[in-house]
Amino acid sequence: MSEPTDSSDPLKVSRFTYRQLQGLRHGSTATPLRVIAHIDLDAFYAQCEMVRLGIPRETPLAVRQWDSLIAINYAARPFGISRLINVAEARKLCPDLVLQHVATFREGEGGRWAYRDDSFRNISTDKVSLDPYRAQSRKILQTMKEALATWSADNTEVENQNSKQELSAVLEKASIDEVFIDLSPLIYRALLQRYPELRMGTLDENRDAEMPTPPTTALQWDTDCLVDLDHHETEEDDPDWDDIVMLMGSEVVRSVRNTVWEKLSFTCSAGLGRNKMIAKLGSACNKPNLQTVVRNRAVQNFLGGYKFTQIRMLGGKLGDQITAAFGTEKVSDLLNVPLEQLRTKLADHTASWLYGIIRGDDRSEVNPRTQIKSMLSAKSFRPSINSLDQAEKWLRIFAADIYGRLVEDGVLENRRRPKVITMHYRTVQSRSRQIPIPGSNAIDENLLYDLANTLLRQIVADGQAWPCSNLSLSVSSFEDGVSNNKAIEGFLIRGDQAKAQGHSSRLRDAGNSPSEQAQTEKRRKLDGEGGGIKGFFGNPSHLEDTATDEPDGPKEPVEMDTELSGISRFVCPRCSKSMFEYEKEEHDDWHFAKDLASQDREEAKASQPPPPTKNSARGTTARARGGRGGGSRGKPEKGQMRLAFQ
Repeated sequence: MSEPTDSSDPLKVSRFTYRQLQGLRHGSTATPLRVIAHIDLDAFYAQCEMVRLGIPRETPLAVRQWDSLIAINYAARPFGISRLINVAEARKLCPDLVLQHVATFREGEGGRWAYRDDSFRNISTDKVSLDPYRAQSRKILQTMKEALATWSADNTEVENQNSKQELSAVLEKASIDEVFIDLSPLIYRALLQRYPELRMGTLDENRDAEMPTPPTTALQWDTDCLVDLDHHETEEDDPDWDDIVMLMGSEVVRSVRNTVWEKLSFTCSAGLGRNKMIAKLGSACNKPNLQTVVRNRAVQNFLGGYKFTQIRMLGGKLGDQITAAFGTEKVSDLLNVPLEQLRTKLADHTASWLYGIIRGDDRSEVNPRTQIKSMLSAKSFRPSINSLDQAEKWLRIFAADIYGRLVEDGVLENRRRPKVITMHYRTVQSRSRQIPIPGSNAIDENLLYDLANTLLRQIVADGQAWPCSNLSLSVSSFEDGVSNNKAIEGFLIRGDQAKAQGHSSRLRDAGNSPSEQAQTEKRRKLDGEGGGIKGFFGNPSHLEDTATDEPDGPKEPVEMDTELSGISRFVCPRCSKSMFEYEKEEHDDWHFAKDLASQDREEAKASQPPPPTKNSARGTTARARGGRGGGSRGKPEKGQMRLAFQ
């Protein structure tokens, strides 16, 4: 890092306070001194194949999946090759194009993936494997962590600080080829080492006092791509501490990117800003192999050039609603709309969130606990399969695919294990079945296959299995730290947990069977999830590990993650629940059944009941009180409670 120059004016003060400096130490999402980086691997799948095959960077290469292109390296893009075209068109545009098919599993070959020269001809017997890319992703993430650790080791603990708190960077794996890094704690420690005059202020009781100005009048940004400042700002203005911390962060990120290149031969682009939204937008600005810095004084100019539909969470139904309401997609146009006017056409909390987000106010945290919530392996059949023997061969592949990922996720060390296995299948309609994974059994490939086979035979017994156009297997409901020998505390419950269990017992005493409880839970989730902007605020980021045979949707120029976007998703227009496309028909059936029930209730209200007779008076009174017929059902017995029927 560049040495400071002693040119500060003791009479001048910074725009920032010591309280905001302490916010940097604790990784506060509110401090304007926060430093967030987003690192994105350049054309990741293409790079994986280039590294594996030893292909020079100037050689055009594309990764194919059947007849579609899912990744194109930067040497191939000047020829006009994109994921919007097929293999034949790509070859016409660039006869020297290297085409590499993804690795595949093959039916009847023991559930092991391999690279095969004839995979593209065998869509009916092969299934895509993303394991090679996952393996490289893990290596890259580990290399990044090691590079950041050297920065922590180089910066010894600052004086007069609580040594129990580790001041290091926080990493969040956002997908197979991108990572967020909160550099704030690491930068805090380096800042106090570089500028020891700040240490005394951190011990002052008056945390709202302004910091002194930085002892420098110019900063050296080296090879960074700087976003132009806002119109009312000039480069002649002396830098403040938000510029200093951003410069320090850019040096850390540059060294991390250089380490990944030197050790693994992968290039990556990066964006730096005060929050995740700005950092992610910045990383896509100057590709490949460059990093973009968005200083606080440049945020408004930076965002003003975007359509707000390009901002995360504004590209779907909410974005369409805002576009229709205000007749524009441009952030610059929406900036002129007062908050009060936004509230006239949007819900208050939506309007407030939108007002802040287009001004660069994003308080989302960098979450290191982005563990996989489910793992899915799927295959679409063209033509459909029609026999138990065919399906069993694919179940063997699915089981091997998922088990390999479970091993990587720590199932052998009892770090994590799934509790539920589910099979989805599509005939005329899409349906699913699931069963629990026995907790007493060690999970292996054979156990997963046996459980899957049990589900398959249940489906066949129902007489609704064939012809099958899509089959998938997934595991979910992961739990941490499984052990057969629990401490005694594991058998004791207290407080809220005991109350919750007591409430569950009362429900069971009232006659609610396990299947009825499950249906009630399902209805509650469907009714409550994803409604409006709550879905944007309430859903924590998580990863869902999938491997399918559907190619990515075309999005250029940024490479998307086939692992996550390979299976089509559907958002219900009625309840805003997000689901896999193959779950849509079953979800529609649920809405249809609920509509019928509502219709029945309305018709019952409209019709006049017959006058009660002497013999039926007691039953009528019971029904009026909420019973369902006989007088003995009208009032719950002691110790019971009436269950609401939905």
